[in-house]
Amino acid sequence: MLNIPTIGQLKQLVAHLQGVIFPEYFPAVEAPADLCLPEAFWAEIPSIVRLVNTDVDAVLHNDPAVTDRGEVILSYPLTYEMVHFRPAHVLYQLGVPRIPRMLTELAHARTGIDIHPAATIGDYFCIDHGTGVVIGETAIIGSHVVLYQGVTLGARNFEYDAQGRPMDKPRHPILEDRVTVYSNTSILGRVTIGHDTVIGGNVWLTQDVPANSVVLQTTPEIRIKNK
Repeated sequence: MLNIPTIGQLKQLVAHLQGVIFPEYFPAVEAPADLCLPEAFWAEIPSIVRLVNTDVDAVLHNDPAVTDRGEVILSYPLTYEMVHFRPAHVLYQLGVPRIPRMLTELAHARTGIDIHPAATIGDYFCIDHGTGVVIGETAIIGSHVVLYQGVTLGARNFEYDAQGRPMDKPRHPILEDRVTVYSNTSILGRVTIGHDTVIGGNVWLTQDVPANSVVLQTTPEIRIKNK
């Protein structure tokens, strides 16, 4: 394993994976032979292909502005993000250093979507628009979850060890299946959002929410009058 992979190697890896996942849209590119990834990673490629394709299907299901599958694959930020995140997550689970975080940061720089490679995300995952979405290291997301722009799944606070260093403990939210979170909402801490829940925009949430709920932020009354 290379201690310091180059950006060129990682981009070649992504190009290779794009050709494997979406062969009808991307040319075949050889994997970088000198990156020396573990065999267990390559064994997971069929699972990665399946998951990324479910993410494309989720966008098709949730966005009426989509004209066809090719539009999602070629132009939607979620697809680019997940082509990086899904392999990075597998590499992270295999204990590969540096590469998982480098892959997700490559996607972050282009899409504005910041997902830690350790986060667990189920199938049929949809982010609409995407800019400003943050998903922390210990977040767990179920299947058929939809997030809108500006959503943060973050930590509320940290525990520190005797040396004053923050401890790596579960500290990010759990979103169960079929949860929708609208724009600019922050869900913080190790809270559980029950399945089939809808959370409105601009909500600050630090507590558990039962399944089949609707969470709304109370806002001041808007008045419109003639000048």
